[in-house]
Amino acid sequence: MARVLLPSVLRPHAGGERELEIEGSTLRQVLDAVRERSPALERRLRDESGALRRYVNFYVDGDECRTLDGLDTPVDAATEVMIIPSVAGG
Repeated sequence: MARVLLPSVLRPHAGGERELEIEGSTLRQVLDAVRERSPALERRLRDESGALRRYVNFYVDGDECRTLDGLDTPVDAATEVMIIPSVAGG
């Protein structure tokens, strides 16, 4: 099961969880399982078409998934997925 690490800003949408153990062989499958487990969190990660939200970064074992295979990036039981929403301010 991949470990999905959530920053504090997303934890309220995942029942306060700091990390989730999710089964899947690609990032897409992991996010599909997140959708089943926590629909409120899913809405902050992907848009209505299932595409990654532009201002949310997904790191698979330290590499930004968009520089890998995007949603088709392979994951396994030892994979760590870190989700980091962009922060804007002024």
